[in-house]
Amino acid sequence: MSQSIVMLRYAGMGMISGLRKAAGTAFGRRRARGGPLQVAALPYRSRADGTLEVLLVTTRGTGQWMVPKGWPITGKTLPQAAAQEAYEEAGVRGKAGKEELGRFQHRKTGLLEGAIDCVVAVYPMAVDEELTNWPEHGERVRTWFGLDEAAKSVNSSELAGIIAALKGA
Repeated sequence: MSQSIVMLRYAGMGMISGLRKAAGTAFGRRRARGGPLQVAALPYRSRADGTLEVLLVTTRGTGQWMVPKGWPITGKTLPQAAAQEAYEEAGVRGKAGKEELGRFQHRKTGLLEGAIDCVVAVYPMAVDEELTNWPEHGERVRTWFGLDEAAKSVNSSELAGIIAALKGA
C-alpha cells in the first residue's frame, strides 16, 4: 500500500473519530445531557368523540414507528424545528407548543460518524392540515393511532410514557 493511501486512511479515521467526539456540536447541533439534542413533534388531533389520536411515521432504516424528529435548525426555535420535521417526515402542518412534553433517549444510526446516542425533546403539535404530498412522501408511512395503541407501537418506553401522558392533558 502506498504511503499516500495510508495517510488518507489515517486522515479519514481521524475525521470520523473527530466527528464522533464532537457529536452534538458539529453542524450546529446542541448538546443535551446524555448526547446531542434532537427535536420531535407529537402531532395530534381530536376524534369526533373527543379522544385524541397521534400521528406516527416509520423510520427509513428499520420501519419502526416513531415521532417525526430531527436536528435543531439554525434560526428556528426548538418547537419550530419540531414542526418543520413534522412537515418533512409526516406531511402535516400545525403549530408546535412551546412547552416540551418530555425527553427520551434514541440511538441514531446510519450516519457517517456511526451510531450516536441522542436525547430527543418532544413538543406537542395540533395538526391543522394534512398534506397529500410532502418531502419524504414515499420514504415513510404515516398512520394515526389512539394513545394506547401508539404507546404500544413505539420501541422506546420513555416515548411510550410521553404519549400515554397525553391522556391526562
